[in-house]
Amino acid sequence: MSEHELTARLRAEDELITDRLRHWARTTGDRTFLYYGEDDVSFTYAEFDRRTDAIAGNLVGSGVARGDRVSVFSLNPMITALVMVGCWKAGAVYAPVNFSYTGRLLSYQLDDTRPVLIVTDPALLPALNAVADVLEQPPAVALYTPPEGAHDHAAAPDLHPAFRPVAWGDLVAAADAPEITIAFDDPANVFYTSGTTGPSKGVLQPFRWMAQYTWGLRMPLCEEDVVYNDLPMYHVGGALANFGRALWQGSEVAVWNRFSPTRFWERIHSRGATAAILLDVMIPWLSKAPASADDRRNTLNKAYMQPLPLQHNEFCRRFGIDHVGAGFGQTEAGAPLGVLIEETAPGEGTPADLSRGHSHSALAEIAAAKGVPVLQASEAGRKGLMGRPSPFFDVTVRNERDEECEPEEPGHLAVRPKVPGLLLESYLNKPEATVTATRNLWFHTGDAAVVGEDGLFYFVDRLGDRIRVRGENLSSFQVEDMLNQHPVIRMSAAFPIPGAEGDEDDIVAYVVPTKESLTVDEVVQFAEDTMPKYMRPRYVRIVDDIPRTPTNKVEKYRLRQRILAELTGAEAEVERW
Repeated sequence: MSEHELTARLRAEDELITDRLRHWARTTGDRTFLYYGEDDVSFTYAEFDRRTDAIAGNLVGSGVARGDRVSVFSLNPMITALVMVGCWKAGAVYAPVNFSYTGRLLSYQLDDTRPVLIVTDPALLPALNAVADVLEQPPAVALYTPPEGAHDHAAAPDLHPAFRPVAWGDLVAAADAPEITIAFDDPANVFYTSGTTGPSKGVLQPFRWMAQYTWGLRMPLCEEDVVYNDLPMYHVGGALANFGRALWQGSEVAVWNRFSPTRFWERIHSRGATAAILLDVMIPWLSKAPASADDRRNTLNKAYMQPLPLQHNEFCRRFGIDHVGAGFGQTEAGAPLGVLIEETAPGEGTPADLSRGHSHSALAEIAAAKGVPVLQASEAGRKGLMGRPSPFFDVTVRNERDEECEPEEPGHLAVRPKVPGLLLESYLNKPEATVTATRNLWFHTGDAAVVGEDGLFYFVDRLGDRIRVRGENLSSFQVEDMLNQHPVIRMSAAFPIPGAEGDEDDIVAYVVPTKESLTVDEVVQFAEDTMPKYMRPRYVRIVDDIPRTPTNKVEKYRLRQRILAELTGAEAEVERW
C-alpha cells in the first residue's frame, strides 16, 4: 500500500481527534459521550464540544500559545478530559502528571516539562504547594473547585505565593473556540514513561500518533458501544486507548476514578458497558469472586488484554466475553501490532438480550478490511501473543548487532513507520536518548520479542531494568533514586521478580546503609512516606555491600538469584561481595 493510500485511510476517519469530536457533535450531538460515574454526571457530544471550545478559547485568551504545555494534576478524570481536549483545540500540549506523585517525583516532571499552567484539585494542591519553593519555573495554577454535592467537594488550602492563580471560573467561562489550525505533525501530548538507566522520559507525541494508536483499538466499536474506563488519564491507556477510541467511533465512554474489583460488574451493568481494557492484574482479582450461574449475564462482550494471559479463554467463557483484542502498545511507538481473538462462538458469550455492537461476522469483515488478523481461541495458546503489524508499520526483531533475527530467535523489537507523524517526535529534553532509540532508522522499543514460525509476533521480556506493577511501568532507577534520598542509605539496588498474581512484578530492594542501625521497618516507612504505592519495594534486604563487576556495574542477577532462593526455600550459596 502506497504512502498516499495509507494517509487516505487515516484521513477517511478524521486523523485529528478534534475534528472527530466536531463530526459527532454536528451529526449526533444529542447522544451521550462522557459519563462520570463518581458523580452521576454526563455530557452529550454537543455539550462536550461546546465546553472544550470554551476552555480552548479561555486558554488562548489568557496567553497560552501554540505549543505551550499545560499540565493536569488531578484525581478527577472528567475534569482531566475536558482540559485535555481544550488543550488540543488551543494548539497547546497536554502534559498530564501522575496523581500519585509528590516531592522529588513531582518537581522533576514539572521542571522537565515546564508547563505554563497546571490544573489541579483541592486534594492534590498540598502536594503541589510542597514543591513550590524548589521548582525552577513555577507555573500558573488553576484550581478546580468541585461543586457542593460532588464526591470530591472539599475546602482547599491557600495557594503557595510562588504560583500565579488562575480562577477556575475564568477557565471554563463561556467562550468561542479559537481560530487555530492544527496539522497532523503538530505536538499534542507529553506522556511520561519509565527510564531504564536514568530519570523517566517525557514522550512528545504528534496528533497523528493518536490516530495510529487507536486504529486497531477502535476497530471493534460502533455507536452502540459503551467503553468502560477506570484507567488514569495521565496514561495513554485511559486518555487515548479508552477515551480516545470511544471519541473516534462515536461511542459513549463511562469513567470512574479507580479500578474496583468489588464494584466492577456493578459499574458495567449501570451503563451497559460493552468494551473495557483489562490489565494483567485485574483478571486474577475478578476471577477470585465465587462463580455464579449469572456470571455471563452482563453486557461486556469485548475486552482488550495486554499482555495476553494464558487463561484468557477460561476467563472469557466464564464471563461471556465474545472477543479479545491483544497486541503491543507503547507510549513511544503506539500500537504497531495487533490481533483479534474470537473467544466464544456466536450465542455462547454475551446473552443475546444483552448484546450490543457488531456481530461476529460483521466484526470479522471489519478486521479483515483493516488488516487485523482474527484467530480462534484455540489458536491463541502461546504466551505473549501480539499479532501482526499494523498497515502503517514495518516491524522486526533484531539481534545485538541490529541485524534481523531468524524466526523463533529472540531479539529487540523494533518498528519503522511508513508515513510521517506516527511515532514519538522525541524524548523531551533528551536528544541522546532519542538518537539511541532511533538508530539505524528503526525505533527500538526496549522490549524483547520473537517472530514465530507462524508469522505472529510474541512478547518475550522487558529489556533493561523496567518494572511493571499495578498497570504502571517504572524503572529500577526511579526506585533507587527515591530510596537513596534516605539520609543513611549509601546505595541501593532495585529489580523485579515475578509477582504472585498475573504477569506483573514484585519489587525487591537491596540497601547498603551508612550505619548499622538502619532497619527494614525504617526503609519501608520511608518508602510509604515518599513513594507512590506501586513504586514501593515488596521485599527489602539490608546488606553490607552489593556485588559489582570490576567496572563497578551492579550484578543484579546475583541478587535476584539470592532472593528467589530465599523465597522458595532453596539453599542459597553464601557469597562474599
